[in-house]
Amino acid sequence: MTILVTGATGNLGRLIIASLLERGADPQSIVAGARDTAKAADLGVRVVRLDYTDPASVAAAVEGVDTVVLVSGSEVGQRVAQHQAVIDAAKAAGVSKFIYTSAPKATTSDLVLAPEHKATEELIAAAGLPAVILRNNWYTENYAADLARAAETGVLTSGTGDGRVASASRKDFAEAAAVVALEDGHVGEVYELGGDVAWTYSDLASTFSEITGREVAFVPVSFDEQLAALREAGLDEGTAGFVAALDAGIRGGALAETDGTLARLIGRPTTPLVEGLRAIA
Repeated sequence: MTILVTGATGNLGRLIIASLLERGADPQSIVAGARDTAKAADLGVRVVRLDYTDPASVAAAVEGVDTVVLVSGSEVGQRVAQHQAVIDAAKAAGVSKFIYTSAPKATTSDLVLAPEHKATEELIAAAGLPAVILRNNWYTENYAADLARAAETGVLTSGTGDGRVASASRKDFAEAAAVVALEDGHVGEVYELGGDVAWTYSDLASTFSEITGREVAFVPVSFDEQLAALREAGLDEGTAGFVAALDAGIRGGALAETDGTLARLIGRPTTPLVEGLRAIA
């Protein structure tokens, strides 16, 4: 069985390949797809050029592959077209398993990031691919900049209110992708994946305090207050609106679900918030 991991030089892609190797996959059976193959030379597996914007490179990368792990692209606004190229190539190649890293409740969520994931899931279904959908919650690593800022200012400001986040470390989500790639019995499943504990931003501020050794206060702000502050900080209108909308989605509960599915898949508890943050401090 040959497993292709797209976006192999990204944070998640690298960890998925490492998890596959840790779980006993033959390095010769893993293919790392990367736009810049030189950046993937240290992965210890076969590397092929795969550029989402170059369908010919995608088709060549997928040829002869049994399983495709499509790590969602990072370019907001362009991801549907990029994902379409991989879906088309996988269908033409007749892959036996297609794994996609989606977003929580992608087909019903109001989260500003959800529409592109919803569209991708619909394209996968329309193509009739034997798929496994991994709806990943937030990565704890997303809070690296907030942690650094809190260490300097003693303040965590956001528009999330009492909203909860069931985050986990990227390694947890990467292990889940490796499990479903290597095991039988997952095709047709849609897994909502999150950490074992859903925490509030007050909890996050307390965790920042524990790690930094200084008191960090959570300062909640309204949507309009946050939008104004982001504009004042120099963000353009579109980016400021996007960030504020993300926090509004969290406030509304878009990332609060946690039912233990991720822990069950990987066979261990998910990485606690404090441990995940200490690893990036």
